[in-house]
Amino acid sequence: MSRRPNILIVCTDQQRTDTLGCYGNELVSTPNIDRLAEEGALFENAFVQSPICSPSRGSFLTGRYPRTTGLRQNGQIMPATEKPISRLVADAGYLAGLVGKFHLAPGAPEIATATEPRIDDGFSEFNWAQSPTDLWGMNSDYTRFLADKGLQYQTTPHELSPWVKNGMPEDSTEAAWCATRATEFISKHAAHEAPWFYMANIYAPHHPFDPPPSFLKPYLERLEEIPLPDAMDDDLDSKTHYQRVDTGGAYGRVEGFLGGFGRQQMREIDHKMVKAAYWAMCEHVDQQVGRILSALDETGQANDTIVVFMSDHGEMMGDHNIYLKGPYFYDAGIRVPLIIRFPDRIVPRRYNELFELVHMAPTLMEAIGLPPYSGMQGRSVFECLANPGKPFRADESVYCEYYNAMPYHNDPTAQLTMLRTDTHKIVVDHAHDDGELYDLIDDPQEKNNLWRNPDSLALKAELLTKLTHRMAFTVDPLPPRLSEW
Repeated sequence: MSRRPNILIVCTDQQRTDTLGCYGNELVSTPNIDRLAEEGALFENAFVQSPICSPSRGSFLTGRYPRTTGLRQNGQIMPATEKPISRLVADAGYLAGLVGKFHLAPGAPEIATATEPRIDDGFSEFNWAQSPTDLWGMNSDYTRFLADKGLQYQTTPHELSPWVKNGMPEDSTEAAWCATRATEFISKHAAHEAPWFYMANIYAPHHPFDPPPSFLKPYLERLEEIPLPDAMDDDLDSKTHYQRVDTGGAYGRVEGFLGGFGRQQMREIDHKMVKAAYWAMCEHVDQQVGRILSALDETGQANDTIVVFMSDHGEMMGDHNIYLKGPYFYDAGIRVPLIIRFPDRIVPRRYNELFELVHMAPTLMEAIGLPPYSGMQGRSVFECLANPGKPFRADESVYCEYYNAMPYHNDPTAQLTMLRTDTHKIVVDHAHDDGELYDLIDDPQEKNNLWRNPDSLALKAELLTKLTHRMAFTVDPLPPRLSEW
């Protein structure tokens, strides 16, 4: 049997689709990711299964929904019985490595030592950093990388806005460290007989918004071109409880590194500066992706490597007067970039169909010729990607969950679920007997909540029924039935 292809996954943190040239942003410069999109399959409507880091990562790495994996919240440890794709491919003879954030467990000092607690994840190389900062007091590999250069992570407030920081030099950022470790891994294993699986989990453009000054500077010269956030004139009374809270400050009005960004606190220039810094971080990520892709080219492995570029969730970026993420499901927070390149196998094309990231793991398994794990709830679409004449089996709807996924609202009853079709979206706030209902054709900005509109009762009932069906089918398919009785 011929050698199986390598797999390289570059996963950013908290990156919206509209931060990339290939997704239509004409103000950012992302030539390397744009090139990847031209050479692969680009998904216009890829959605995560949770708007929060750990539940989303656990879901797309296992092909299972957050409620099924048991990793429903940040701060939990994924159960040891779960099998991320890294473990599955390692069992099949792959060399598996990771750099950056993993977040299938807490990275906090009261729980962890040198890294976050790990299940049997299959990684033989594990260069970990929960974040660029020493917020959690961890001695991460990134911290050691800086120490070897005689540096430590340090930022300073920007004079134009308190919400933006002057970050590290471009060769010393967490993103640059990720690219350095990734290129080392790619070069080291170029001549190895075994195939490899590698995840480069870049923390950017997650806040704090602290791009290298060299990347922010060009944006400062054209701040007037940067648009203000969308839907800033939302009727807050029509929105659900947690949104009304978070417009006063992200993460339940938590201040400091974790939160802030309140509706009443930010000036017009603050909104523009935060977006400029966010875009600058995305451009810097693109530079580092270019370094990684060059390593594949230079070592002759590009044609034998499946490359995935994606993010774990989006970022509100001031839309609807909300920053960061939380118990809400606007497209800005749950729609993410997804590009898959596999030369000579996946035909370059754009897909407009709805696609849940729970399908990614089984798709990659089929792409390398391995059967899916029996516990996977997603399905492979590899044959559709490899054969453009084959009808794409699109999702009829997208399903997302928020089960008290973050602690900042001090509310263990923060349970919300969402269903989105091509034309409508429904959100249920189970704790407050409330919700949202949007007509995405007439109202693509999701401003006009029809939940309490008596003329929308039939539509509401139809979508609630579809939502309950989706919830029912998140039941764990494991353990398998062994006999009739």
